[in-house]
Parts: sequence; C-alpha cells; structure tokens
Amino acid sequence: MPLQRRQLLSLWATACTPAAWAAGAPAGGPGFDVQAWPAKRPAPALPAVDQAGQPWSLASLRGKAVLLNFWASWCEPCRAEMPALQTLAAREQAHLQVLTINLKESPETIARFVQATALSLPVLRDPLGDTARAWGVRIYPSTVLLDRHGVPRATVRGGLDWAGAEGEALWRPLLQPARKR
Repeated sequence: MPLQRRQLLSLWATACTPAAWAAGAPAGGPGFDVQAWPAKRPAPALPAVDQAGQPWSLASLRGKAVLLNFWASWCEPCRAEMPALQTLAAREQAHLQVLTINLKESPETIARFVQATALSLPVLRDPLGDTARAWGVRIYPSTVLLDRHGVPRATVRGGLDWAGAEGEALWRPLLQPARKR
C-alpha cells in the first residue's frame, strides 16, 4: 500500500470513531463522505417486513451493529457496492447485521435484481420514500451506521468497499461500548 494511501486510511480511521462523529468531524474519500448523526436525534422507525415476509425491528437487533443500506437498482454505485455488503454481512454475521432498503421500486423489479445478483441480504421496501426521508437519506447509496445499542452514529453517502479496510474503519467502531453523547 503506498504511503499516501496508508496515511489516508489512518485519517479515516481517526475521523470515523464514535468520538469524532459526536464532535461532528467530517470524513470522506473518493466516492463517499461520512456525516455524523445529529446529536439527540432518535432513530426513526423501520419498515416491518422484508421481501421474504420476515419482520424486522431495531429492538430485535440490539447487541449487533447495524448497517441500513438505502439503494435502488437503477443506481450504479448502489449495484457496485452490493457484493461487498453481502461479503461483509456473511463474514461478520455474529455481530453485524446489514439490512437493505429499496427506494420506490416494485416487488417485481426488486425480485429480478435479487435473482440476477444472487443477493441474499434482507430487502425492505420503501415504496413511497417515507423511510428514506425519515432517516434523512437524499443521496444513493446511503448507509446509516447504528451501534450495537441501536444508536445511529453516522450516515455514509456514496458507495465504497464495505468488505475492505475503508469500510471496516467505519463499521468496526460500532462494536465498541456506547459513549455518552
């Protein structure tokens, strides 16, 4: 790894800690940026059922870090980062849950995408965009990072390799004990 890239990863790792998020420190890199979750803003509700009919709630996920990935099949960066999200979810399933939330697409369109890409991540539908609005998502893809206590810590806007070092620098701190905000 070139020194410049190593230094950049070190800066991301520093800027992407829960303490830096609480202080509102921006972080980013090619293709994505990180926005701290607004202090004292609670986590909005989630859609209740995925494409397979399984119910989901933030309360049922306590104890695991959660990545809520907002996407659409027409979004090239969304499609590009989906394999890395799937790899990460499979590799870290003991302490990390990845949920995908599809924006305004029909069940048929989602099913075609899932079949064509062999996607095995849970897909929640957001048929009117209400969930995205509630979570403050306006850019696709966006991924909201929640710690293992269900507290939102940051939103990553844009695509990245979630299974690589840059992604790990963002989700790994979510596993740490919660700090007072």
